[in-house]
Amino acid sequence: MPKSSKKKKDKAADFSKAKLKLGKGKQTPSNVVDTSFKARSIALPTQSIATDRDSDAPTTKRRLTFDALIAHLKHYNASTRRVVDAILGLRELLEAHHELINSHLTALVNSCVRIIGDEDASVRKALLSFFAWLFRQVPRDDIIPHSSVLLLFATSAQTHIFPEIRIDAVRFLDVFLEYIPDVVTEGWTLSGSGSHGRRVLEGYLGILNAGTTFGEGGDTGPVQATSTASVVLSAASKLVVLRSLATFLNYAVSITGQTSDSAGGTHSATLITPTWYFSSSFASTSAFHAFDTLLQPIRSQSTSSTRPDEVRTWHAEHSDETEEDFVGDFNLAQPSSMAWTIQDLDSVHAAIVALSADSQSSVDGLDPQHIARTLHPTLVSTFLDCAPTVFSPSTSPPETELQMVLVVCRICRSLYGRILQDTAESGRTHGTAETDLQTMLSYLTPYFPFVINGQSAARRDIKIEQAFQDLNLIFCELSSFLVLASQVDNKRPAMQRSKNRSTRSGRHVPSGDSSPAISARQIERVSQYIMQLLRGEVPTAGVQSIPRPITPQAYTSLLPTVWSLINGHHTDATESSEQLFSAIVEHAMKASSTSAVKRHTIDFLGRLTLLDLEPEYLGSFRCGQNQDKDAKLREWILQLPKTMWELGGNHLSTTETIVRILLRLSQRRSRLLDQATQSSLKSRLVPYFSIEHPSRGIVRGPYAKLPAGSPLRRLVLDLVATIQGHTPGKTALGTAVFDAVRETPEESYIARVVG
Repeated sequence: MPKSSKKKKDKAADFSKAKLKLGKGKQTPSNVVDTSFKARSIALPTQSIATDRDSDAPTTKRRLTFDALIAHLKHYNASTRRVVDAILGLRELLEAHHELINSHLTALVNSCVRIIGDEDASVRKALLSFFAWLFRQVPRDDIIPHSSVLLLFATSAQTHIFPEIRIDAVRFLDVFLEYIPDVVTEGWTLSGSGSHGRRVLEGYLGILNAGTTFGEGGDTGPVQATSTASVVLSAASKLVVLRSLATFLNYAVSITGQTSDSAGGTHSATLITPTWYFSSSFASTSAFHAFDTLLQPIRSQSTSSTRPDEVRTWHAEHSDETEEDFVGDFNLAQPSSMAWTIQDLDSVHAAIVALSADSQSSVDGLDPQHIARTLHPTLVSTFLDCAPTVFSPSTSPPETELQMVLVVCRICRSLYGRILQDTAESGRTHGTAETDLQTMLSYLTPYFPFVINGQSAARRDIKIEQAFQDLNLIFCELSSFLVLASQVDNKRPAMQRSKNRSTRSGRHVPSGDSSPAISARQIERVSQYIMQLLRGEVPTAGVQSIPRPITPQAYTSLLPTVWSLINGHHTDATESSEQLFSAIVEHAMKASSTSAVKRHTIDFLGRLTLLDLEPEYLGSFRCGQNQDKDAKLREWILQLPKTMWELGGNHLSTTETIVRILLRLSQRRSRLLDQATQSSLKSRLVPYFSIEHPSRGIVRGPYAKLPAGSPLRRLVLDLVATIQGHTPGKTALGTAVFDAVRETPEESYIARVVG
């Protein structure tokens, strides 16, 4: 029975028609022929007999040439390319054959930049180490042509979907900032994405979840977030980004004399004494520049193409062979009965300033004030998160949080320093920036001076001590920025102030005189800290420390603060400013002639003595108003010949600065050089030229050690001729000078000048 039913089903199946179901394709017939095929290949890249190899090409220990290593970097298969081994092989090959770097630099850079955003963390780490080594071997001028492609891939990695790749992109930017900072920061305020600096800055702000777009009110509107990053950074990653941003801003907004960090370790021989803070005390920018060049040494003006001792005399030159025609109509040069009044000239000047401000704002897409407003919430929140643990009285400060606080303060110094220095130099007010800086200082003030607490106070940690000293110096600088900005309106004439307020940005600007920028208590605390630092004392929490001299970097960073305090108008802080002035003069006299800070003390105090001799000086600090200050300055002036004698033929720039200070004071008849001071100065200059020894006779002094034929020799003689004046008869100084220049090229010069 079962067999018959099975046979019936089989017979019926031969003639049955399959039912088609909706959505399913047509079934293939059972007798269809499958024509598809598969092919396999065996790849032997290291055993090819068809390729002719150059047996003389340099190879690594694994017998890989430069081209083979580049091929490993470009392979599409992650398991086959072995990128880390290829990077290590490239370094091995280039270290052994340094000549390959210059000839293959383009191919090397174009291959390596493609793996900046590689998803393998070990690849990015190896490439970062390789770039740090490679850039040390290549001249800077050879790196710049490849900067575009380097920054293109680095900024692209800044916006990667994975946060760890974005952080490593910041590390690559740190390497680029170390070797080509001007290229990385180029055009950082320009609108559009064509500039490298703007793309790099937007990448930083994107990682920090900050934007640069403002509301309808321009710089007065609320900040709109433009970042799409939603990942919360860890403390270590945030420190990497903020530290790199601080370096970027330091290079981007740096100005003359402010480029070096106080802890950066800049060599004292190249450190320039800053003078920008004097600009707010002059009626015009040209007057400040004229004052700034009074003590500029001749040797600093020389270049590699000219010798420092080269002197040329101007002669009128005229050639009849050349004919030059100047076509133009100069109406203002023609005689006219129309006279220009002071008010007309002032109106023209105000219009020119307004036009230049408008043109600058139309060109720049961003300015430091916009960026400061954008970063202000991030900086405040970061400081408030880290401050309790860093300044805790019972525990040592954690390394990450301490560096985070320090980096936040450095960013504030770079941004607000640039903004408020512009206020001091040009007179333009930035009320929003001043308010934000006051807010930041209000959070910093309860912890100032920043001292070491906990276990670190008992055991000395150099890194922590340096970090706390940098925090104190930055706090003093930020305070001086506010004071100098508040002094601008007080120094300008009333008519000019009113016109400037009416022309700046089309709206009224408050005068800022209603409340002081910083309180008298804060000024007193800052003054006390500076005096401690000048005495070599390090503020600690109840632990005695060994006094140590102040570094040149710390001294130069304190000069804006010192000037803002001794030139201030705080009646409640008069005693503090006088004590600070006395401490500055005493430190300058106690500093050794060969110390690295001596040159900066002479430069700063010398400018203080010359300030009131300038016709367009408007500051409140003047000589002759306080007998104690004048006495200290006279004592310092009388010490300068001793410093010249101790320097001898070394530190010629310092010697020239001293000579120029004494020469300017004598030429302008400073009230500090009274009859008694001049007489003492002449007697103290005698040993510098020659002395009469009981047994050896006439012995020449340090003047003979100056380079023969240098302008400095004649400059010293000009000083002697100016001090001598029309003194009748022979003097001890005159006799010593003639003994020193006898049988030298300067003998005829001094005879002509004095005689």
